[in-house]
Amino acid sequence: MTTYWQREMETLSREKLEKLQWERLKDTIEAAGRSPFYKKRFAENGITAGSIRSLGDLHKIPFTTKDDLRNTYPFGMAAIPLKECVRLHSSSGTTGNPTVVLHSRKDLEEWADQVARCMYMVGLRDTDVFQNTSGYGMFTGGLGFQYGAERLGALTIPAAAGNTKRQIKFIKDFHVTCLHIIPSYAARLAEVMYETGVDPRRDTQLRTICIGAEPHSEEQRKRIEQLLGVKAYNCFGMSEMNGPGVAFECTEQNGLHVWEDYVVVEVIDPETLLPVRDGEVGELVLTTINREAMPLLRYRTRDLTRIIQGDCPCGRTHKRLSRFQGRSDDMIIMKGVNLFPVQIENILMQFNELGNNWLITLETVGNSDEMLIEVELSDLFTDDYSVLQRLAKEITRQLKDELLLTPRIKLVAKGSLPVMEGKAVRVKDLRKLL
Repeated sequence: MTTYWQREMETLSREKLEKLQWERLKDTIEAAGRSPFYKKRFAENGITAGSIRSLGDLHKIPFTTKDDLRNTYPFGMAAIPLKECVRLHSSSGTTGNPTVVLHSRKDLEEWADQVARCMYMVGLRDTDVFQNTSGYGMFTGGLGFQYGAERLGALTIPAAAGNTKRQIKFIKDFHVTCLHIIPSYAARLAEVMYETGVDPRRDTQLRTICIGAEPHSEEQRKRIEQLLGVKAYNCFGMSEMNGPGVAFECTEQNGLHVWEDYVVVEVIDPETLLPVRDGEVGELVLTTINREAMPLLRYRTRDLTRIIQGDCPCGRTHKRLSRFQGRSDDMIIMKGVNLFPVQIENILMQFNELGNNWLITLETVGNSDEMLIEVELSDLFTDDYSVLQRLAKEITRQLKDELLLTPRIKLVAKGSLPVMEGKAVRVKDLRKLL
């Protein structure tokens, strides 16, 4: 039987949901106009309180980009006085100004409720023990899930990132039932469990994990579920939209419900910037409609997805987004072909002979760009040369069919590639500019 954290809100009719969005959008535009950035932008584009008369007029407002946030660093996007802000998150800013996101007390309350709604949707309750393997601090994944789990009423373990053996000890000793973890680290955690003689099905009470923060394929999700004996639910969030909880899968696992009482959703062609039809892949654009300190209008996320048509059997009426296919700015262009790392992962994860760690290297050989894919073998696989040759040949064939170009495959022993406990680095681009 489907249960809801906020039944009325989660099952609003489209008519009532869009009416709510419009009321909140009007307030948001008025609030945004008090920030230095949007006050100037509205003046430059002739946007007034009467310019936007419906949700359909949203396209009249120019897009907001990450560069806008960097160029207004640190507080040019603030729509309320700083004395009314109670928290600041930011990106690392390793190449110039970081992006800064401000929160009021109400913003944090709403965000905690949003994350709790997501967790409740996948069956988590106040009887669960939740371990968070995300970094705390400026990264929103740690505190976002922490406050959401506390709002839910679960016992929370702020384990933070890294120290895999300690993570496993906590999981066993504290009877952890749910983890928040990035996909590549979930695979690594499972490997260390088996290496140290821990069977997650026998020796732990894990049953649910929430995965996100990096693109991953359906095959990778299935492998994680099989390794850990859990259900793995895909979550989506970004600091600019608060953090985790923007969209989340329900127990049907057929798309991520994006909470439309918090954001207005658009999907556009990243080249033409025009809207695409529902069901077509494009870049996700989000407008916040329930935030005080720093509302963002038509923010280009750079994430590629599509709106799934039809109703979800769970009964929730909020739109669903398909699994993210990558980012428009992470796209690899190779010999005139556009491709994404997740396409490669989708093929690799279908081979039981392969492990979970892989790396793409792009380099220029002579006057031609070449792609090398190194992938670790499973520790259960043979080292027979002829068998390895046949395996590499079959992997190459399937990748060629998918990518329309022929990469070079190098099968390496388990443990040969760098181990990462944060977001996995899957691409090294060493190509020369010709």
